[in-house]
Amino acid sequence: MLPVRMRISIRGRYAPPRSLNGMRVLIVEDEPYLAEAIRDGLRLEAIAADIAGDGGTALGLLSINAYDIAVLDRDIPGPSGDEIAKRIVASGSGMPILMLTAADRLDDKTTGFELGADDYLTKPFELRELVLRLRALDRRRAHNRPPVREIAGLRLDPFRREVYRDGRYVALTRKQFAVLDVLVAAEGGVISAEELLERAWDENADPFTNAVRITVSALRKRLGEPWIIATVPGVGYRIDTQPAAGDEGD
Repeated sequence: MLPVRMRISIRGRYAPPRSLNGMRVLIVEDEPYLAEAIRDGLRLEAIAADIAGDGGTALGLLSINAYDIAVLDRDIPGPSGDEIAKRIVASGSGMPILMLTAADRLDDKTTGFELGADDYLTKPFELRELVLRLRALDRRRAHNRPPVREIAGLRLDPFRREVYRDGRYVALTRKQFAVLDVLVAAEGGVISAEELLERAWDENADPFTNAVRITVSALRKRLGEPWIIATVPGVGYRIDTQPAAGDEGD
């Protein structure tokens, strides 16, 4: 790993600037000192950051947390940063990707952008430049934000990844949010388990898994009674615009 150039000077009482949207990023970097230096530097700029030192950890964090931007080193223990970028793009989440890597040839940059990177910064780098690039990506994302959707007392904000039911905030995992997003977008239409699996997971998901049923069951409990996700036997699931208490289904 090439060293990172970062100069952080704090004089007197430090008041970090407010981030654009409570930004939260995932740093995928296998050099612990560098990853921690970046995380600590971003926190001084009011940007929350989590660290993954390898591809497996990164995928695990992406599956349970909602991030605004992924900062990827390409050369990490498997799956590689390139593979993670492919999976983020395939998920359809629209999450911006900033590749932060020592691979600085034009061919390397070309490959990175072809894999789905929205920006590419080479090492060594200045922390201030990284912050500026992250904020620029966040602004573009905010400009293209999808509309907030409301149905049957549910309010779902795809951009902020927030869900409210009758004004009450509901904390959801990434998969639960993805499933609910698909159902809410259907506006009461029935979505099959197969389609939910394809859209909320990926094309490589086991078609015989019971992941959809388990996730829907957990989602119902998170949303509370009366159950708002109805089961249409033999067909799939839909948002019930007139939910009845206790009517959960399978």
